[in-house]
Amino acid sequence: MRFNRRAVAGMFAAGTVAAVVAVSAPVPAQASSAPASDVAAGASVRAAAAADHVVAVLGSRSAGSYLDSKTGRMVVDVTTSADAATVRAAGVTARIVSHSAAQLNAAQSTLLRQARVPGTAWAADPVTNQVLVSVDSTVTGAKLAKVTAAVTALGSLARLEHVPGQFKPEITGGDAIYGGQYRCSLGFNVHSGSTYYFLTAGHCGQVASTWYSNSSHTTVLGSNVGYSFPGNDFALVRYTNSSISHPSAVGSQTISSAATPAVGTTVYRRGSTTGTHSGRVTALNSTVNYGNGEIVYGLIRTTVCAEPGDSGGPLYGGTVAFGLTSGGNGNCTSGGTTYFQPVTEALSYYGVTIP
Repeated sequence: MRFNRRAVAGMFAAGTVAAVVAVSAPVPAQASSAPASDVAAGASVRAAAAADHVVAVLGSRSAGSYLDSKTGRMVVDVTTSADAATVRAAGVTARIVSHSAAQLNAAQSTLLRQARVPGTAWAADPVTNQVLVSVDSTVTGAKLAKVTAAVTALGSLARLEHVPGQFKPEITGGDAIYGGQYRCSLGFNVHSGSTYYFLTAGHCGQVASTWYSNSSHTTVLGSNVGYSFPGNDFALVRYTNSSISHPSAVGSQTISSAATPAVGTTVYRRGSTTGTHSGRVTALNSTVNYGNGEIVYGLIRTTVCAEPGDSGGPLYGGTVAFGLTSGGNGNCTSGGTTYFQPVTEALSYYGVTIP
């Protein structure tokens, strides 16, 4: 993992700690200007829940689901007419495809064995019914040949894409939550009873145990309860400063629940480096190999951009929390792919809730 240790100055503004701690004037609170509506987000979550129920009933007979951007309806992939009838009976659109969930899962297992190369990522894409394998700019020569051979051997089950930049966890020194020589972004405020915490990225929790609201480390926020990275990418920090408010919000946007977004859902990310940006979910259960043995599983793949320092920041839609920024490639000038740790997994792991 590469860390940028540049020093960044920031002044703490009392009472501004929300889902991302706004501690420096250069980072505007942009979340309230995002055009996501609570009604649309709620409808998307309910539609995704209906599709998830059908997928759960079908089990391995389903090859995934996604939100059709043209019709606004959830689509469930199946391989037989009988299963398509089951999907339609539940009020969800069915599509008959060539590859089953078992085949797609087996293809991903093959990639993990045969294409274990830093700078690679893959996930089952329900829209194309294939495993999309991404390689960043560091994958060249013999490494690229190894990945290409593995993808080619899978035939129509997989396809290869080249992406610019380098896959890396997004962490640096800067302005939102400060630990050691690093800066990350606070994700979501959570609680267990009357004890309050916040979630951030696990690779942030790995490099610092105490977090502050300013770069000079004079205003403490709290200390790590624990972190999980690699494998997962989430950390839990317990507030120890009772003078700081911790509403369940991203900027001025209230957060009242958590869910897993459907493929195709429009989502928003807020971070301490780049503010608020939007994009779409393109895959779930993604695997990313950041290098140095740091492989993370089960991530949400999106078209939202991010940059160093945005790590741990929230992915959301309206009042619904979706994920925590893990890493990716590119930037918010040229664009890129960003991966997120599902927040529901972190909540379950630590036994905490939103709001």
